[in-house]
Amino acid sequence: MIEFIHTGKTYPGGVRGLDDVSLTIGRGEFVAIIGLSGAGKSTLIRTVNRMIDVTDGQVLVDGVDVMALKGRALRRFRRKVGMIFQSFNLVSRATAIKNVLASRVPDMNLFAVLLGLYTRQQKLDALEALDRVGILDKAYTRCDQLSGGQQQRVALARTLNQRPSIILADEPVAALDPVTAHQVMSDFRQINREMDIAILLNIHHVDLALDYADRVIGIRAGKIVYDGPCGEVTQEILDDIYGGAPAPKVKDAEAKA
Repeated sequence: MIEFIHTGKTYPGGVRGLDDVSLTIGRGEFVAIIGLSGAGKSTLIRTVNRMIDVTDGQVLVDGVDVMALKGRALRRFRRKVGMIFQSFNLVSRATAIKNVLASRVPDMNLFAVLLGLYTRQQKLDALEALDRVGILDKAYTRCDQLSGGQQQRVALARTLNQRPSIILADEPVAALDPVTAHQVMSDFRQINREMDIAILLNIHHVDLALDYADRVIGIRAGKIVYDGPCGEVTQEILDDIYGGAPAPKVKDAEAKA
């Protein structure tokens, strides 16, 4: 589904965000990207929906060169790529259901958007998305009255409501407490398995990556230094990914089981 072919990104000043990255991510995979801050994790996922343009190589999604898309074709492509941010990006004074319904705005005419004229089916779809992430009871609660975990679940429901085939998540649990972080990661895993949506998630919490994802990609200074199953990650691999900096401690095999 997603292919990085000798992909590179050079920022102004010569800083290399990505350095000759070649990866293939299949349909329905749940992939966690780990590494130090500034290693290139966010750059990697944001090239998929072209929030960041690459300077070398290619990024292909279903065989389509993302960098070649323009105008309406690019907007149409982005509809199938959902994006989850650390900061939720919700309209805090609007209710949860209104935030979820906002994902359908690109499919509506200007008159309907200005008057907020959503169809019965659109409202049912939004309620179903909220139910899927376990907060249907908060549908008519303003988002500024929700906890951080509940707000992140609203953001996830909004993404689901646009019916993506890929979800990109940029540090989605960084602002959450440990219990809520596990709940949100469990939501990602359930969505991945039940809906066959590919999830590419960049995360600092290595323990959560190993507990919930199927595959880990380790990146250091823009280069891929590990790509493999979560179950095969060792302390030596983590030390290599984190390049001499204090590395997270990997759980032993018995603890993982």
